[in-house]
Amino acid sequence: MDLALLRTFVAVHRAGSFTRAAALLGLSQPAVTSQIRTLERQLGRPLFLRQARGVTPTTIGDELAHRAAPHLDALVEIAETGLDEEGGVRTLHIAGPPEFTALRVLPALTPLVGQGLAVRASFLGNTEEILDGLAAGHHDLAVATARPRGGLLVSTPLCDEEYVLVAAERWAARLSPEVLLEKGAMLLEQLPVVEVHESLPFVARYWASVFEAEPTVAATVIAPDLRAVRESAAAGAGLAVLPRYLCEEALAQGRLVALLDPPVPPLRTYFLVVRTGTLALSPLARAHEELLRAAGDW
Repeated sequence: MDLALLRTFVAVHRAGSFTRAAALLGLSQPAVTSQIRTLERQLGRPLFLRQARGVTPTTIGDELAHRAAPHLDALVEIAETGLDEEGGVRTLHIAGPPEFTALRVLPALTPLVGQGLAVRASFLGNTEEILDGLAAGHHDLAVATARPRGGLLVSTPLCDEEYVLVAAERWAARLSPEVLLEKGAMLLEQLPVVEVHESLPFVARYWASVFEAEPTVAATVIAPDLRAVRESAAAGAGLAVLPRYLCEEALAQGRLVALLDPPVPPLRTYFLVVRTGTLALSPLARAHEELLRAAGDW
């Protein structure tokens, strides 16, 4: 079986589209289509079901991908780094949410950078985009807030992130914990809100967990970066829901005040995600191990 055909097949399987796979491989879309048809003729079985938007693998296609992809990735690794791991710099492409990647993940990889690892980071706020990019081969390692489905990607829990309802002292002084527990969400919804998106993803998660309700307010300030949300809330723009690691210093300094201390705080789990079989590659395995070790102190 021609390895070039298998490489094209795996690219299509990961990308879910002949067009996207062609762009990844630097080939024309007709060339990719021709190679997949050739492979299907050799196997005597269809590998993909063509749809209006992209393709879906058949059962045989999934089985072939699960068997072939790890070996192809290993061959690419040998081609990129050579047989001597110590000779040359290995580049790790990593993707994840901007704040968590910047403040947690990249500092944790510093010891490996000192040992010759080069790192290229992509900041992406959408979990689906992160996982699609990993599956398509754009990244080697991803940090995601959802566990991927299917067999092409494998995930390992990294850490839990606690959410805190915060505001500047000017707002907190009006809201005692006792009053909040009694009147709850209705009272809070009389205050301005700072969020990352109009859909209020962090506030909605907190409301559902603590108050068993949906927020009915619109945000006063929208900033697509949690660090901007933190600074706006600290300046008095309104209440916000933030990860504890991101607001811990501001809480200690008194720039922000935690409005509630629920018995069971809302949590979100981060996962380390790789393509199946790629943890056999030494640089990726070392980065994976280093992040899991560092997460023990987070």
